[in-house]
Amino acid sequence: MLATLLKPLLKLVINLLFRVRIDAPESAFRHPRTLIVANHESFLDGLVLGLNLPVRATFVINTQIAAQPLMKRMLAFIDYLAVDPANPMAMKQVVRLLESGTPVVIFPEGRLTVTGSLMKVYDGAGFAAAKTGAAVVPVRLSGPAKTFFSRLAGIYPRRLFPRISLQTLPARHIAAASSGPARERRRQAGEAMRRILTDMIVKTTPPNTLYGAFLDARDVFGSGFGVVEDVRFVEETYGSLLKTTLAIQRMLAPRTQPGEVVGVLMPNAAPTLAMVLALTALRRVPGMLNYTAGRDGLQAACVAARITQIYASRAFLEKGKLTQIVEGLDGIAVHYVEDLKASFGLADKLAVLFRLPFARGAQLPAAPGDPAVVLFTSGSEGKPKGVVHTHGSILANVAQVRAVADFMPHDKFMVALPLFHSFGFTCGAILPLVSGSRAFLYPSPLHYRVIPEVVYDRNCTVLFGTSTFLGNYARFAHPYDFGRLRYVVAGAEKLSDAVRETWADKFGLRILEGYGVTECAPVISVNVPMAARRGTVGQPLPGIETRLDPVPGIARGGVLSVRGPNVMAGYLRYENPGVLEAPSTDAGPGWYSTGDIVDIDADGFIHILGRVKRFAKIAGEMVSLEAVEKLAIAAGAPASLHAASTRSDAGKGEALVLFTTDAALTRDALLAAARAAGAPELAVPRDIRRVDAIPLLGSGKTDYVTLKKLAEAPAPRAAAQPVPEANA
Repeated sequence: MLATLLKPLLKLVINLLFRVRIDAPESAFRHPRTLIVANHESFLDGLVLGLNLPVRATFVINTQIAAQPLMKRMLAFIDYLAVDPANPMAMKQVVRLLESGTPVVIFPEGRLTVTGSLMKVYDGAGFAAAKTGAAVVPVRLSGPAKTFFSRLAGIYPRRLFPRISLQTLPARHIAAASSGPARERRRQAGEAMRRILTDMIVKTTPPNTLYGAFLDARDVFGSGFGVVEDVRFVEETYGSLLKTTLAIQRMLAPRTQPGEVVGVLMPNAAPTLAMVLALTALRRVPGMLNYTAGRDGLQAACVAARITQIYASRAFLEKGKLTQIVEGLDGIAVHYVEDLKASFGLADKLAVLFRLPFARGAQLPAAPGDPAVVLFTSGSEGKPKGVVHTHGSILANVAQVRAVADFMPHDKFMVALPLFHSFGFTCGAILPLVSGSRAFLYPSPLHYRVIPEVVYDRNCTVLFGTSTFLGNYARFAHPYDFGRLRYVVAGAEKLSDAVRETWADKFGLRILEGYGVTECAPVISVNVPMAARRGTVGQPLPGIETRLDPVPGIARGGVLSVRGPNVMAGYLRYENPGVLEAPSTDAGPGWYSTGDIVDIDADGFIHILGRVKRFAKIAGEMVSLEAVEKLAIAAGAPASLHAASTRSDAGKGEALVLFTTDAALTRDALLAAARAAGAPELAVPRDIRRVDAIPLLGSGKTDYVTLKKLAEAPAPRAAAQPVPEANA
């Protein structure tokens, strides 16, 4: 009786102290049978929900938790049912409550989070929902993890009275499996509940801009929190990185225009990250140029995105012997950051210090749907296409990854993939930056001896790489170098079984394989500890819809199309410079066809079967086969015919095979043609095979299917040109 009288007063006090924001309309709870599920951040969760839900519900509480003195006092204000999770009969009590029409609240994780992310989801809640046909109403709790009632001490900063919000999503249903063993049906229901919760995390993540998300993270973790380090071995804090960002912003503001795509040709380093933040805060769009694409590739990329000026590091270009790739670019001015820094005077430094306390005012008005970055990929004719991503699509992919992987502030990312690479940009740089994890930016993934030592020395816990890179790191690493790694994620090319087994045997680590494309920011699916299956690239991330379009002649699977908040805003093509081409397929606008043939099993895991597009992925880099053929035309006799294909390669995933009718064509001639055309050396095949004629289809087109079979067959010893290992 006393608790009933005090409940309105307690609600008023709690809601005032924690400034509780409620988005829980009563209409969402009007189903005859309602199961309310929520993430579990603190001991306050049940009390906050019980005081603010528009319906009177019964809370399912662990008997051990219910017996604690503090919880006993809190539970006096709500209706609850104490159950023992170890008792197989416990869920039957929940089922009876639901069947009686009583709304029930369950925390499917069963315990408070100790990572700040979703943890293991027990099958019981999903089983009860499927058994009764109850409507599952997801409620997102945000803020209780920051209180002193959470179990995140030493992981996330905690406050006395942080803001708390409740956000309700539309009800969903879990279909009961009609066949199979009871244990399997229960597992499927539990997996469906996990997907509901991960979808909830993504859909309730507030929209933001890259610069705004960076400032939000600074506010949470503090200006003194170390966030990024590079080969200078000086850890930049949120405060020092912001200072660099404001300085670059002051330098670039008078030299650029709002909406302009500005070329960025910089190494993996903290100033590069600051330049990206500065440009986005100014409503400029950084165009992350691929310095391995050759001069012609850079020129084409600049034409596609209408880039008229590039900001580069002179020291980086000189050290990497890349100066020649920017010399002679037509219609493009190249500015060196060293020169800008030299002209930065005392007045500029004082202006930055004055602006520091008002950093949010340094951002020009921007919306999450505005362009944030242009990344580049290859087109069907070897011309790079600009892939325009918005603030929303990049941050959505970050939220999607964080919903399934428990990255924490204790984690340190080893980022050797370049920032012009979509995976390096989103997962290597932006994800740790906005979530309070640390990152070590390393300038090249090719330093196979050095990177394992840096991982060990800097206590890195997360490593991304291609199968080729991971295999080479394993060759040179000491067994203890990777002892602190929690996550090793492979992408960009198929993970070799040999690499997988080497890492398991030598380091005791499981490599988690994922799949993505630049157009999707880039992650589409990934294996994670909560859901992993060997031989697949994981389940689609929350919020991503998939569609398989059948391919004639292929019985299993189809061409994968996807739609979701992480899909690009559109392409910028060389043939139509500066004009945004929004993604669209036969399924409608917003869908993007990956061009990859995949199969999706009953549990949603994606199996990659092959690619439709005529591209090779060599060490994670895309190489146009048509561009290879053009090099052969330029280097060979005028009347000769050429066709490029690929074969499997244990070291690099794929290797180029050039079939030619020119008996005199050599690799040296191809290299000379590549240098003249400004093409990368990756486009020059090492396997050159002479044939009497190129196989043709009845239509007169090249029969690439037959060529692929020939390429996979061992090359005749006299036909292939051996290449010394030193030239590799």
